[in-house]
Amino acid sequence: MFRHSVRRISTTARRAAAAAAPVAAKPPNPHTLAVSKAQGIAKGLTGAIGNTPLIRMNHLSEQTGCEVLGKAEFMNPGGSVKDRAALYVVLDAEERGLLKPGGTVVEGTAGNTGIGLAHVCRSRGYKLVIYMPNTQSQGKIDLLRLLGAEVYPVPAVAFDNPQNYNHQARRHAERLDNAVWTNQFDNTANRRAHIETTGPEIWTQTEGKVDAFTCATGTAGTLAGVTRYLKEASGGRVKAYLADPPGSVLHSYIQSGGKLVERSGGSITEGIGQGRITDNLAPDLKLLDGSLHIADEKSIGMVYRCLDEEGLYLGASSALNVVAAKEVAELLGPGHTVVTMLCDGAYRYADRLFSKKWLESKSLLSAVPKGLEKYIVLP
Repeated sequence: MFRHSVRRISTTARRAAAAAAPVAAKPPNPHTLAVSKAQGIAKGLTGAIGNTPLIRMNHLSEQTGCEVLGKAEFMNPGGSVKDRAALYVVLDAEERGLLKPGGTVVEGTAGNTGIGLAHVCRSRGYKLVIYMPNTQSQGKIDLLRLLGAEVYPVPAVAFDNPQNYNHQARRHAERLDNAVWTNQFDNTANRRAHIETTGPEIWTQTEGKVDAFTCATGTAGTLAGVTRYLKEASGGRVKAYLADPPGSVLHSYIQSGGKLVERSGGSITEGIGQGRITDNLAPDLKLLDGSLHIADEKSIGMVYRCLDEEGLYLGASSALNVVAAKEVAELLGPGHTVVTMLCDGAYRYADRLFSKKWLESKSLLSAVPKGLEKYIVLP
């Protein structure tokens, strides 16, 4: 009996020692070294914008037989794809002599563009003034002010109303010296950002094997710029599809061959959907191969699927893009590579997307896939 006890103690001690022994470090991964060498040292915050990874959506890729890839824009310094446009509209103003040291940038924005501009302006020494609809959360207002912006919440009215937040931003800039209204919706420096950065990144990362690109649009800078670059790089081979939420008119505009209807309804997604053809979209609208209407129910379902299946904590607009990528993959059939944009994470929207009360208020609780209700952790 004593010998058996000693033997068990000895065996347990050996196992504990083995478990505690450190695993020998492996040589650095060649991919890690290559990426690190290519990145080098970023010259300030703005030097770190872009060059985001393409993430393979493993479950959706296996489900569709395609390579479904998401551009991880939530890895930008300001947390979203809008960092790219924010940088380029400021650079454009500098290049054209509209903005000089110590100047002021003014923009009308309800979301990520303002956050991107706040980071860019702080890093380049400019003041920032933001006009936004007063329907936005206090959290967004507080974040912008924390980042140094002067914020004016104003009544939410239609774009054709002179009191629309965009028009108020323009008038504010006109009253100041050394100030510029960056006008993200119709400033084509926004589109240029994606022709010069996002499009080439996708083409290079896929080694030119991308077959289709899809994303939703608000200003249309991303969709137009990436579409323009990929069409030219591929000789027209790459297909491009607009993904549109409820309440936007662009899907019906494309499907009807150019009939612009009155905007009605709305969506739980933020920063996407549009009631007009912006100057960023106009030059490349005819390059689009089609469009998809994505219901809020599908977007919410994909928020939870991406979290559970891929470990990706995405906002609703990103989830909408993933739904669109899945549908484009199914449209094209197995063997194709489809790329979309993972615009931002869910961090700024968690109090709604994972709240039972909020989901019920939007009649979206049933859109959460069965078995994934465990992620609804907020009341």
